[in-house]
Amino acid sequence: MLDASIQSQLTTVFADLGADIAFAVAPSEHAAQAELLELLGNIAAASPRLRVSVGGNPSPVPRFALVRNGAPTGVAFRGVPGGHEFTSLVVAVLNAAGKGRLPDAGIQARIRRLRGPIRLRTFVSLECTNCPDVVQALNLIALLHEDAQHEMWDGALAESEVQRLGIQGVPAVFAGDQLVHVGKAELSGLIDQLEERFGTAHAADAPAAVHVVDVAVVGGGPAGAAAAIYTARKGLKVAVVAGRIGGQVKDTMGIENLISVPYTEGPKLANDMRGHLVAAGVQVLDDRMVEELVDGEVKTLRLKGGETVRAAQVIIATGAKWRELGVPGEREHIGRGVAFCPHCDGPFYKGKRVAVVGGGNSGVEAAIDLAGICSEVTLFEFGEQLRADAVLQRKLRSLPNVTVVTQARTTRVVGDGSQVTALEYEDRPSKTVHSRALDGVFVQIGLAPNSAVVKDLVEVTRSGEIVVDARGRTSRPGIYAAGDVANLPFKQIIIAMGDGAKTALAAFEDRMRAA
Repeated sequence: MLDASIQSQLTTVFADLGADIAFAVAPSEHAAQAELLELLGNIAAASPRLRVSVGGNPSPVPRFALVRNGAPTGVAFRGVPGGHEFTSLVVAVLNAAGKGRLPDAGIQARIRRLRGPIRLRTFVSLECTNCPDVVQALNLIALLHEDAQHEMWDGALAESEVQRLGIQGVPAVFAGDQLVHVGKAELSGLIDQLEERFGTAHAADAPAAVHVVDVAVVGGGPAGAAAAIYTARKGLKVAVVAGRIGGQVKDTMGIENLISVPYTEGPKLANDMRGHLVAAGVQVLDDRMVEELVDGEVKTLRLKGGETVRAAQVIIATGAKWRELGVPGEREHIGRGVAFCPHCDGPFYKGKRVAVVGGGNSGVEAAIDLAGICSEVTLFEFGEQLRADAVLQRKLRSLPNVTVVTQARTTRVVGDGSQVTALEYEDRPSKTVHSRALDGVFVQIGLAPNSAVVKDLVEVTRSGEIVVDARGRTSRPGIYAAGDVANLPFKQIIIAMGDGAKTALAAFEDRMRAA
């Protein structure tokens, strides 16, 4: 099943595991059982510390659990983890052996404070690019918490369960039959949700850490990474506080406009940025969320989980996120008919009727992709005409199962809480309200700046972008902003990098003048 090059890579990756890991496979008569055994046998051949065993209670669907030095780890896979989930399996083996990229001590302590028991399962599509991040994060939680378990379920092999639970989007995380989370997420966000759902135990150990630096950079995308690296090169002590290094870049597959690099992919660029941060001596505090910024001669960042960061200067580089419609019925149906990623969730609407809201490039591209899967696609645009590039519009209009409705203001997502049945919209010229019967809505209306942490401290635009001068200074001394969160005219990776570097130099210049 695995070609020679992958087999060779696995041999290198698993060369020094440091623990015995067994794939404990449940007996099954499912047609995919032979495929699973072949896959696990190939992986086990990469290290003498890996082995495959079959036994225990039968399973209707192929299933196996990871066992470390003879003890359960709490991590299991139901299905054959191929596609993007092959990486999740490899990472799980490494993490179970104490290898790979593990959270730092602060995040590990926060995970261990979660109240158990925690029993989670995540339904995935093997084609989903967002699913591995969620699976790997929850696997880590299961490995680090003494009373947590997590199991990946391949939705394609569990159709009856998918239908019973009403799943219409992945990754979908369940505790029992209760939906905990749907859609992309990073470790910090998932910990937040688990804390809210299960609660936390009082820490018996030392108080949460206080990190004292010269400059704190909030955000780990292109602007934040550039700002931190340029600041560190000036000899200052720098910390990056971020949910994840890479930010939105990590979700971008093909990048062809980063000058001198004809082609790269988001995950690789994010990993390269992390490597550069570490090489520059930057303290990386990822998997964190800033709850409050307290202004003063020394600024204080209060982080979710109790940690604090103190710095004389702060650079906000928190980027932006997908914008929601903000209409009744939308939030109630996220993951149950309302989606944001056509690549991940499109397959759930095969042969069904869907709407795409948004007539820019992303909206038109989504409609084109969905037209190959769905029976009908209706594209709604608020303006008088589509805003996408002409070549995309020509392609869109050539498709027989796509309808375009312009001057339409979405007013309501209609459904029963478990599925979407219609979309209501107002025809702007006539003010009349119409309803379009459908099964799903894909929202593609652009990005919203992540400026909430400072919106009451510094001047922001009507849309929430932080107002900065030509050097990245905000309306508050010592607080700067760079990249997509600032009121820059264009949102591009290379522009964000340059803006981060420029803002870092300005902050250093201000520091020298004040000395």
